[in-house]
Formats: sequence, C-alpha cells, structure tokens
Amino acid sequence: MTKMIAFQGENGAYSHLACRDYHPDYIPLPCRSFQAAFKAVQSGKAHLAMIPVENSLAGRVSDIYHLLPEGGLHIIEENFLPIHHQLMGVKGAKLEDVAIARSHAMALGQVRKRLLAMGIAPVEDLDTAGAANKVAMRDDKTIAAIASSLAAELYGLEILAADIEDEPHNTTRFLTLSPAPVETDKDNGPWVTSFIFKVRNVPSALFKALGGFATNGLNMTKLESYMVGGSFSATQFYADVEGHPEDEGMKHALEELAFFTTKIDLLGTYRAHSSRLRAGK
Repeated sequence: MTKMIAFQGENGAYSHLACRDYHPDYIPLPCRSFQAAFKAVQSGKAHLAMIPVENSLAGRVSDIYHLLPEGGLHIIEENFLPIHHQLMGVKGAKLEDVAIARSHAMALGQVRKRLLAMGIAPVEDLDTAGAANKVAMRDDKTIAAIASSLAAELYGLEILAADIEDEPHNTTRFLTLSPAPVETDKDNGPWVTSFIFKVRNVPSALFKALGGFATNGLNMTKLESYMVGGSFSATQFYADVEGHPEDEGMKHALEELAFFTTKIDLLGTYRAHSSRLRAGK
C-alpha cells in the first residue's frame, strides 16, 4: 500500500525537504494550504502530515495553533531541520549575471546581508519553491531564486551560491501529525507532551494553572497564547512540556492545571528530538 505524507507548499519547498529527509519511505503530497494538508490526513488521502510550527529566526507559524485543536490529529514526532538557502539560476548562468533574486519574503529576510554584498536585488514571491519554478520557466540568466537544494534539483536549476543564509543557526521545527497517537512507554524516553488549554476568566488563573509544573520540577519549553472566537477574555494556550503524562510529576501538574481551566486537549506525547537534548546541555 502506498503511504503518503502531506505538506503545505509546492514540490521543492522546505517542508517537502523535511518529508524526504525524515520519512523517505512516504510519497510527499503537496497541498495549497495548511488546512488542506490537515484535511488530506483526516480524509485518509495521506497517512501523515509534516507541518512547520516555528523557526529560530522568524518565530512561530501562527496558523498552526488554530488548526491543531480543531484538526483531530495527533503529534507523533518532532524534527529540527537546518535551513540552508541556495541562490540558483538557469543552466549556463553565472553569479555575475544575476540582477535580482526571487523568493518568499521570509527567506529574503534571512539572506538580506549576503544579497546586499553580492549586489543582487530581492524580489518577493509567494513561496520559495514557486519562485524556483518561475525562474526555470523564464530561462533568464539575470533572474535567480532563493530556495532549497531540492528545488534546484527538481526544477533543473544550478546553484550559483550555496548556503547564503546570514545566520548559521537558522532552523525550523517540524511536527509530524497522524490520525492516531503512537504508543509510548514512559520509562523509554525522554518525551515531550504537547497540549492546549483554556484558562478560567478569573484573576491569576494562568499563574495558578501553571504552578503545578514548577512545583513538580517540569520544564515547560513553550507557551503560546492566542485569542479564540474573537473574544478578548477567552484566551487559549499551547504548551510543550518535557515529560510523559504517566510520570507522577506530570500527573500532579495536569491535575492542578485542570482545576484552573475550562478544557485541556492533549495533542500528543512524542520522543524528544536529539537537537532539543543537545540544546539543553
């Protein structure tokens, strides 16, 4: 049976690269939007989805935190993909031929200094892989794209300058989503547990709700807030905590959290990636 993994973007996008690197036995399925990628898994068209949630330079991917509680999917894995931007042009082009470089605004912002040093003007496009495709179709030596090495490979472009990102620590965190959770053994970690909760609209509710994680010595590595349904009083939070729900400390912390919240949705417990462990040393 053919297994498919959905991602947002065109073939050659960084999400496509993450699919190929982390799930090479799955066939990548490009989707026009994050919502479409979720629906592909919900409908059974795809078995998994590869979704970016945050970047070390650009911050969070905000759309995801609204889709996760509504999507009915489970987080089963995290991966940290180093982002290396390639300046690519058509066959026969040389670096000195290039006058402009097309790419997504976020990618252009991450190579701004290098482009300035090379005397190349940035031009915004809808996405990185789409920009590479357009450059290939126009066959103009003066126009380049900034995208992944996979995009250069897929669209027959030559890499004129490799790894031109301004900062070497540019990394995107991806979550793998599945219709069903994975089985986890609390003693075979380390684990990360992700959940969404909505605090009661009372004074100091958030402080009290999170107190159990501190008193039980749990490391909360992420806490994001966003409004729900346009209400300024109904605030929802997304959290990542290092630990397993069956750990005694986590059990107590979640019980205390429940006392000060109107709902808690566990999104998944999954193995902590090695990059997370190295960063903690």
